[in-house]
Amino acid sequence: MCNPSILERGDKSAVENGDLLMPKFDSDGLIVAVVTDVETGEVLMVGYMNKEALSRTIETGEACYWSRSRQNFWKKGETSGQIQTVHEILTDCDQDALVLKVSVAGNGATCHVGYNSCFFRKIAKQETGETRLERVYENRVYDPKDVYGKN
Repeated sequence: MCNPSILERGDKSAVENGDLLMPKFDSDGLIVAVVTDVETGEVLMVGYMNKEALSRTIETGEACYWSRSRQNFWKKGETSGQIQTVHEILTDCDQDALVLKVSVAGNGATCHVGYNSCFFRKIAKQETGETRLERVYENRVYDPKDVYGKN
């Protein structure tokens, strides 16, 4: 496997205006990746990548993340079949955030609790002033027990 050219940080002008990939990883060695549907633009999930996960994603064309909770690599869809094929990776002006435009295999869902998007709830202020979460989607795409075998 050849390594994509992910370089160390250069000067500000090179980072902001140049054509070299010089991502800014945080103190934990991670960069945030917002994942959107390539066709609709809908935000599907947010993940984190370290340098190796970003390299694997660029090299294979399938999304790979770093799991902060498991402290291990996580190829989206390895268990569920919901592989994310990456069509485009964007970086912001100072290269400290990514957007992955993907298509999702299998049932097309992204969220491990069964919804198309991990962002299936919105914050709603009630008349009482209390805030609650309301579902954006009524129905799940699949039952997680059928895919993962647990609740």
